[in-house]
Amino acid sequence: MPEYSAKRIEDMQASFGGGFVKARAELGISSFGVQVIRMPPNADQYPEHAHEEDGQEELYAVLSGSGYMDIEGERVDLDSGTLVRVSSGTKRKAYAGPEGLTMLVVGGVPGEAYAVSALTELE
Repeated sequence: MPEYSAKRIEDMQASFGGGFVKARAELGISSFGVQVIRMPPNADQYPEHAHEEDGQEELYAVLSGSGYMDIEGERVDLDSGTLVRVSSGTKRKAYAGPEGLTMLVVGGVPGEAYAVSALTELE
């Protein structure tokens, strides 16, 4: 019998006021990091950050809405179907458009086994 997990995003535990959905833990994923970021219309609270300290590379996949990312001073427009890869040492910050923005974020360190972050664990 195949092992799998399926759950609707709105039924998953979230932190930061519902903006950081703990998809990895909810689905029992242990080989890579994956979260859902939900931003309300015109939100700009997503923190600017890079991952030079942990080496994590990230993939952002827009599920719904629109907005843009500021990546080291360059604007990258985001809408449904857009994929953006950002290397570990590159600063990025996301901004939601007028209808909000929901993104699937997948991360991992190239060449290393995945290490679970406490931030992504269920409470």
